[in-house]
Amino acid sequence: MFEALSDRFEGIFTRLRGRGRLNQDDVDEALREIRMALLQADVNLLVVRDVVGRLRTELVGAELSRSLTPGQQVVKVVHDELVRVLGGTALKVTYASRPPTVVLLAGLQGAGKTSVAAKLGRWFKQQGRNPLLVGADLQRPAAVEQLRVLGGQVGVPVFSEPSDPVTVAKKGLAEAVRIGRDVLIVDTAGRLHIDAEMMEQVRQISEAVQPHYTFLVIDAMTGQDAVTTAEAFHQTLDLDAVVLSKIDGDARGGAALSVKEVVGRPIAFASTGEKVEDFELFHPDRMAGRILGMGDVLTLIDRAEQVMEREDAEKAAAKLAEGRLTLDDFLEQLQAVKKMGPLSGLVGMLPSVPKEVRNAQLDDSMLKPVEAIIHSMTPAERADPSIINGSRRSRIAAGSGTTVQEVNELLERFKQVQQYMRQMPGLAGAAARRSAGKKAAAKRKKRR
Repeated sequence: MFEALSDRFEGIFTRLRGRGRLNQDDVDEALREIRMALLQADVNLLVVRDVVGRLRTELVGAELSRSLTPGQQVVKVVHDELVRVLGGTALKVTYASRPPTVVLLAGLQGAGKTSVAAKLGRWFKQQGRNPLLVGADLQRPAAVEQLRVLGGQVGVPVFSEPSDPVTVAKKGLAEAVRIGRDVLIVDTAGRLHIDAEMMEQVRQISEAVQPHYTFLVIDAMTGQDAVTTAEAFHQTLDLDAVVLSKIDGDARGGAALSVKEVVGRPIAFASTGEKVEDFELFHPDRMAGRILGMGDVLTLIDRAEQVMEREDAEKAAAKLAEGRLTLDDFLEQLQAVKKMGPLSGLVGMLPSVPKEVRNAQLDDSMLKPVEAIIHSMTPAERADPSIINGSRRSRIAAGSGTTVQEVNELLERFKQVQQYMRQMPGLAGAAARRSAGKKAAAKRKKRR
C-alpha cells in the first residue's frame, strides 16, 4: 500500500535535501508536488486542499529547526500532518464492565466482512479474550458456512441459525452470556450497493445488540467509493471506526488518507492479506513512517514476537545488536520471516530501503534456494562462513542443486546483512526496549 505515493514523496524530499536553505519558491514547488502526489493517490479533493493548506501554514515563514536541515524539517512537518490525517493515535479497545463487549461489523457485499470477523476474533484471542462469532449474514449463500470454516481456523466458535438476522443477533448475544464469552462479533449482510433495506436491517440489528463498537469494513481498493460508502453508513449507524480490508492490493492509499477527514472516524484495523494472520491494529504514526520511507520497525517486531518464542526473540535481538549473526541464525530468521507475512510487505517496514528493492516483485519462493544452500553447509561453515573456500563452494552448490554463483551471492548478501544490522541501532534498540518493557511489565504484574 502507498507504493506510488512513497515513490513521489521520496523524489520530492531528495530534491529538497540537496538544496540546503529553502526559499519561498522551493516551498511552493514542494507543496505543488505534494498536492499532485496526493491527488494521484486518489485522496479526496477537499482533504488534499486542507492538508496542503495546513502544510503551507506550518512551512511558510516558520523558523526552521536549528537541529535539522530545512529539507529534514519539511519531512518532519509532512510526517506530522500524515499522522494527523490518518487518525493521530491507534485505537485503544476498552471492554464492557458487564461482558460481552459487542462489536458490530457493517459494510457492502464483497468488502471482506466475514474474513474480517474471523481475523478480529483471532486478534481478540491474542489479547487474552474469549470471543464468539455470530453469523447474521443470512442473505449471501454460504456466508455462515464460510464464517464457520474461518472460525475453525482461528479457534473461535460461531453461532447462527436459520431465522431472521435480528433474531440471530439477539440469540447470539444471549448465547455469549450463557457460555461466558466476553466478546461478541456480529457479521451482518451487505449488498453490492447501498439500499434502504440493507440499512434498515443493520440498524435493527444494532438496536437489538447495542454494540460497544460499530466498525465499518471498507475495501481499500475502491478508493473514493470507499469514502462515499463510509459517509452513507455513518448517516444510519453511529460508526466508531473503520476497518480497511485488502490494503495489500491498493498501491495508492486514497481511502486510508481520506476516511478520517471526511467521516470523522479513525481507522481501527487493517487487513493486510488473505491469511487469517494478515490483520493488525492500525497505527497512524507507523503508517506515516512507511509512506515516507522511514520504515515501521515496531510492527516488524510485533510480527516477529507473534511467530517466535519470547526468549528466542530476545536472543535474536541481542545478536542483531552485536552484529554476530551466524548462518544458522540467518536460516532461523528466514523461516520465521515466512510466517510473518508476504516478503514484499516486510521489506517495506525496513527503514532506508532503496526504492528499487522496496518495489521489487519479491516472492517467498525466493527463499527456498537460500534454505537449500545453508542446509548443504557443515555446522562449522554455518558458524563461520569465512572458512568457505572454492572447493567448499563447489560442494555446497552440488549438494543444494544450485550454482557456485548462487552460493557466492548468498555469502555476499549475508555479509551485507551483518553490516546493515551493525549500522541499524534503531532496529536493535527498539527490540531491546520492547523486550525490557515487557520484562518490567511482567515483574509488576507478578508483584501484584
